[in-house]
Amino acid sequence: MTTAVFIGCSFIAFGPVLALCVCTIAAEPLSLVFLITGGFFWLVSLLLSSLVWFIAVQIGGSNNASVKKNFLIFGVVFSVLLQEVFRFAYYKLLKKANKGLMTVSQEETIPISVRQLSYAFMTLAIVPLHVFWGIVFFDACEKKKWWAPALVILSHLLVSGLTFLNPQYDGSLVPSYIIMMLMGTWAFFTAGGSLRNLKLCLMCRDKDFLLANQHPR
Repeated sequence: MTTAVFIGCSFIAFGPVLALCVCTIAAEPLSLVFLITGGFFWLVSLLLSSLVWFIAVQIGGSNNASVKKNFLIFGVVFSVLLQEVFRFAYYKLLKKANKGLMTVSQEETIPISVRQLSYAFMTLAIVPLHVFWGIVFFDACEKKKWWAPALVILSHLLVSGLTFLNPQYDGSLVPSYIIMMLMGTWAFFTAGGSLRNLKLCLMCRDKDFLLANQHPR
């Protein structure tokens, strides 16, 4: 049962991202370089924010619950801001390395509870959000639309702040998914998508499905 719960929650949380990776990243060596480098930047930002939070807690040295919660809030806000700083640093690094990259590209168990399942669904929302935030953030930096990165940072702070409502997931999941859909729509159009292209894509898929399921006469 434990193995089944682990596999089920893992696919709920990471299934869409895994699908994106297989369909859009795995076949492109240069995209894999981007993916690994971006992941490295993100992990470094988490490491640094965790270190700052740990030092702050040690300096504070209080067992008071409210003080601990304030430290936690500080840690979340600092972590979000540091992640966005590293996102911008990653963007600048890609810009500087653009020529070189182009050269390379040429050549026992308790049944799963509702709270546990909700936590897996929260992870599902957070991971695509980082993809959407990255698309919008990079495009805004390229076009010098600085209000867009500000909205990315604010939405990142909002979603992170909503996690303080956990384990009352009904108060955090719904707003997080609304933000995810809004950011996904924004990222879709930012990446060059359009309603016409979406309609054509769906029509082609329906046509292919019908052809594949036709019985031979």
